[in-house]
Parts: sequence; structure tokens; C-alpha cells
Amino acid sequence: MKPSVRINHQFVDAIPTDLAVGTLYISIQYATVVHKCFCGCGNEIVTPLSPTDWKLIFDGETISLDPSIGNWSLECKSHYWIEGSVVKWAPGWSREEIEEGRARDLRAKKKYFEDKQRADSANIARVNDAAPGRVKKP
Repeated sequence: MKPSVRINHQFVDAIPTDLAVGTLYISIQYATVVHKCFCGCGNEIVTPLSPTDWKLIFDGETISLDPSIGNWSLECKSHYWIEGSVVKWAPGWSREEIEEGRARDLRAKKKYFEDKQRADSANIARVNDAAPGRVKKP
């Protein structure tokens, strides 16, 4: 396994065309983090920030992303964590582990959006029930 490596980060409005090796580019406006793969293959890695994708942690000095980044669609198949602006290499996954991870992610996204839709519907119903002039049937 490769040794851990310290990386840089840069907050940007838009992701630059030319990415520097070893730098995370963070666009809050577009809720996206982009970097060149840390294995050295040169591929551009895009990690969308959302409740169902990656979470960015900025402590005022360092950056962390959660969960890990598994580049399963790339030839390199690199897998790493970014914690405290340090790339920490994780073990590779088998084809079965990759497929199960993808299925788990899809289930989690589906549940998140179903729960959100239920909560939104309940909130709309409460607002409608509390609307002025609305007469409730006995």
C-alpha cells in the first residue's frame, strides 16, 4: 500500500481547467470537489457534495471528505480516504465488494429521497391545515 501523503486545498468559484497534482479544488457554489487522482494516473476525480454523496469537513486548516473515494470505474481502481488534508490509502475492493457498495449507495439514496418526500408532504399538509380561513369538517 502506498504511503500517506499531505495534500493542498483551494476554495474556488469554478473548477479550473488545469488541475495541479496534489490539490483539492473546492467549489461551494457548485457543491463539488475535484482533484487529479492521487495514484498518479492523471484522471480527474469529481466528488459531488450532498447528503447522499460526499460530505466536506473543513476545520479551518485542513480538509476531509467522507466517505472514501473508490475509483472503481477507472483502470487504476485506486481507493483512499482524505482526512485532515492527508491521503490515506485503503485496500482495493473485489468486483463483488464494488457491486455491493454501489447497491448500498443506491438503497441509501432511495431511502433518503423517499424520507424527504414524506417529510415534505407532511409539512405541506400541516401548512394547509393551519391556513387562515380554512374550515375543518367536524
